[in-house]
Amino acid sequence: MKGIILAAGKGSRLYPMTRPVCKPLLPVYDKPMIYYPLAALLQAGIRDILIIIPPGEEGPFYRLLGSGGRFGVNITYEVQEVARGIADALLIGEQFVGNDDVCLILGDNIFYSPDFERYLQQALAYPVGGRVFGYYVEDPRAFGVVEFDEAGCAVSIEEKPRYPKSNYIIPGLYFYDNSVMEIARNLQPSARGELEITDVNLEYLRRGALHVVTLDHDFVWLDAGTVDNLLSAAQEIKRVQDETGRYVACPEEIAYQRGYISHQTVLRHAADLDKTLYGRYLECL
Repeated sequence: MKGIILAAGKGSRLYPMTRPVCKPLLPVYDKPMIYYPLAALLQAGIRDILIIIPPGEEGPFYRLLGSGGRFGVNITYEVQEVARGIADALLIGEQFVGNDDVCLILGDNIFYSPDFERYLQQALAYPVGGRVFGYYVEDPRAFGVVEFDEAGCAVSIEEKPRYPKSNYIIPGLYFYDNSVMEIARNLQPSARGELEITDVNLEYLRRGALHVVTLDHDFVWLDAGTVDNLLSAAQEIKRVQDETGRYVACPEEIAYQRGYISHQTVLRHAADLDKTLYGRYLECL
C-alpha cells in the first residue's frame, strides 16, 4: 500500500501566519504539523509516501523530511499547482500509486489513541473497497456525516446535513483499493469547482464497498485548520504527553519500533536535537 499526504492547502484561515510558511510546517506544540499524518502512515506500516505540496515549498519540506531516510521510509514530493479538491491528490499521485492500494490523509488532521494501530489494522483488514473512519461528535452538522449498519457497511453519506442521520463524521484518513484510481479519473467537479472526496466515498457506497471503522469516544481527532483549532490541538498534545510520558506522533520512535531504523540512528537524531525535550525523549528510547 502507498501513502499520500495532501499538504498543499494555502491555509488562508490561518493568515497571516501562513503567508510566509506553508500550513503543514507550522508547529503543533513541539513538532511540525506534517509529523502527525506522517506518523499515522508509519503506524499503518506504509513506507512509500508521496507528499503533495504547494508551489514553491519544495525546499522547506525537503529540509525537514528529506527523502525519508531518517525514518526508514521513501518520501517523494509532487506540487499541486492549483487547489482542485482533496480527490485531486489521487490524480496527482496516479503514477506514484500505480497498481497498489492507497491511503490518503490530510496534512492538517491529527489522530491519537493508545490503540491507534489496532484501528488502522481493522481498516487494513478489508481486502477490497474503501475504508473510512467514523468519529462521534455531539453536533455533526458542520461535517460529512456517515450512516452505517451493524456490520460497518456505509448506508448513507451527507455533507453538512441540516438533520443528520447519525452522529458519526468522516475525518481526513481514507483507505482505498486500486479501483479508486478509476473512480477519481471519472469524477466531475462540484459546484465549487473541486474534485470532492465525498464523491469518491459515495461511489464506493453505491458499489456496496464502503466500510466504516468506528472510533471509540476516547479517541482524539483534531483538525488544526483554524487558529482556535491549532491552539486547542497544541494544548491537547501537551496534555496527553504530560499525562502519559509518551510522545504523540514521534516518527523516529515508530520507525525504531518497527525496525525501519537502528537505535544508533535514533541516537544520532537525538544528538542533533540535544537542546530540546524532543531530543531528550529520543535519547531515552
